[in-house]
Order: sequence, then structure tokens, then C-alpha cells
Amino acid sequence: MHIDSTELSRVAAAEGARFDMYTGIHKALRALMADTLLAVGRMDADDDLERAQVTGRVLQLLDSCAGHLKHENDFVHAAIEARAPGASEAIAHEHDGHLRHIAALADRVGVLRNCAAPQRIAAAQDLYRELALFIADNFQHMHVEETAHNAVLWARYTDAELVAVHDALIAAIPPEEMMGTVRWLVPFMNPLERSLMLADVRAKAPAPAFEAMLQVVRPHLRAEEWDKLARALALA
Repeated sequence: MHIDSTELSRVAAAEGARFDMYTGIHKALRALMADTLLAVGRMDADDDLERAQVTGRVLQLLDSCAGHLKHENDFVHAAIEARAPGASEAIAHEHDGHLRHIAALADRVGVLRNCAAPQRIAAAQDLYRELALFIADNFQHMHVEETAHNAVLWARYTDAELVAVHDALIAAIPPEEMMGTVRWLVPFMNPLERSLMLADVRAKAPAPAFEAMLQVVRPHLRAEEWDKLARALALA
């Protein structure tokens, strides 16, 4: 299915007024990707502990990306295809390419972890450059989802229906994975997004889960950000 300019124009008209399941998680992914790339770039490849820690972060990023692709395929693409057959086809092919790229990056991590000392600097540079290309591709990919895919969803679903799709997706995420996502999701939202998301969590999740999220998030917020959040949610 071709997504034409008429559908894309609806994004500009509806943005901010419609339920958007992409923006929050994509902010989290952009932050995680950028932070991991910076860590690889400044890594001392000859320091065994630092090399192990940073390459571990790369593997965690790759796991997060693979999980995100699965969630989108299983829930968001399924919703698109149910009412606009073929509309997610191009992005689905990109998802396949991302999985191949993830596997290639994992191989590069293995090379860096196992190579002899004289090859470490070159292997680290290779990983850095390939990770940068992966991230650049993902940034463009996420933009298409936030514009073209949202146009399709908003034209065919009510907000209540989109919330139901999103809630089903969230319910399928294991608690440990969710807490890892929250660490990057909430701190990199703007204050309104942050307070609305956590208010929704408080309304739908058990109190201990909500409190656990606050504990994960608070160390990564500036004092003024935490104060705004506390006021918005009337926290003690």
C-alpha cells in the first residue's frame, strides 16, 4: 500500500491531539542508542574491565532493539495490517534488515572481546563505526514510523482503540524488561509526557510497580525535573 501525501498531511493536523504510541519509546531508544555510542567511542579498549562493561552495554542495547522490533511487529504492525493491508510492508522489511544488523554487531562485539591486544583498538573502532551506521539507520526508520505509520493508524483507529493496542503491548513485556525500558523512557520525556505516562501507570498498575518505577527513574532526573513531576502527581 502506498502512503500518499494526503495521509501524511494528517500528521501535522493531528499531532499532539491524538494518541501516539511511538514517541515515548522512540525517545527512549534514541537516548539509549546515543549514550551507548558515546560509551563505545570513549572506551579504553585495552582496559579489560572497561571493555567488558561497555561491550556488555552494546549487547544490552541490541537486545532492547530486538525486543522492540518484536513488540512492534506483533502489535503495531498487526493493527496496521488489520485495517490497511500492505501499509507496514516497507517498514517490516527494514525490521528484517535491522535484525541482520543486530546479529552482525553482536559478532563484532565477540571479535573485540576475544581478539589479541594489538588488534583491540582497530576492533573497537570497527564496532564504533558500525554501531553509528546502525543508529543512523534507526533514527531515519523511527521518523517514518512516527509520521507515515501514525498517519495510517490515526486515519483508521480511534484513540480508545489505539490505547487498547498499546496496553496489550505493554502487558506482554516482562517486568524486568519493562524496568530497563523505563530507565530510558521517563527521564528523556518532556515534563508533560512524563507526568501523563506515570499517571497512567499509577491508574492501571499495582502500587508496588508504580513505586518501583519511581525508584528507577528518580536518580536520572534533575532536581527541578523531579520537583515538577512530584507536583504534577501530588507525590508526598
